[in-house]
Amino acid sequence: MRDLTELTDVEEPAWPLLSEAISTSRVSLEVLPVEPAQARASLLQLQVTARSWLGAFVLNCGGVSLDSGWLRIYGSPGRGSPKGPPGIADVNEFPDRFDPVWRPDGGLVVGHDVLGGTYALNGPEPGAVGRPGGPGEVLYFAPDALRWEALGVGHAAWLSWLLEGGAEEFYDNLRWPGWRAETGPLPGSQGITFDPVLWSADARRDLPAARRRALHMTELLDLHRDVGLELDKIDPGFLGNFHP
Repeated sequence: MRDLTELTDVEEPAWPLLSEAISTSRVSLEVLPVEPAQARASLLQLQVTARSWLGAFVLNCGGVSLDSGWLRIYGSPGRGSPKGPPGIADVNEFPDRFDPVWRPDGGLVVGHDVLGGTYALNGPEPGAVGRPGGPGEVLYFAPDALRWEALGVGHAAWLSWLLEGGAEEFYDNLRWPGWRAETGPLPGSQGITFDPVLWSADARRDLPAARRRALHMTELLDLHRDVGLELDKIDPGFLGNFHP
């Protein structure tokens, strides 16, 4: 078990490169200010160093609301921001105090999209918890398929891809005219649900015609997990926490 100094005082920290990627991104984004005490506590619990993009992001950034609020990437924000996304500690239900034996169930949730799609980083034994992909690989729980998909990249490549505009093609079939006007004002604790639902044939035939409304992320993720379990008889597992 490494202490905080071992995690922060490293050669070639990733933050200068990552900070440049954020500042030069052509994707619309909002960067949340970091809360240093929370950042250090989260890094200690994660046991990753500041040489990694994950460690550098958690240590130096409060999080990013990307692409007019479509994507929320979790860092270490200050408490009490009603509009911004929560922190990686809250979303993953970190212990209140450092616990050397605690590990996130299934994998570490690193981001959500406004549709309730979940991005998670695989743990050391993904097969043992029913997840596809290899250790350290980023997975996506797709709200239109209600199952996990392995993306074939680690956290650094995933984050770089998003900052370079990868979401535009990835979500091409799930966006509708005027979506930015709907996603931009939403707080980080809310997403959008559809009627007919995204995983239905009716929604796929004419997504822009579907009725939409804002829904708390807790309700949206619970819905996805419950229906995914009902349809596939496989529990997708933990999708993130948005309880107060």
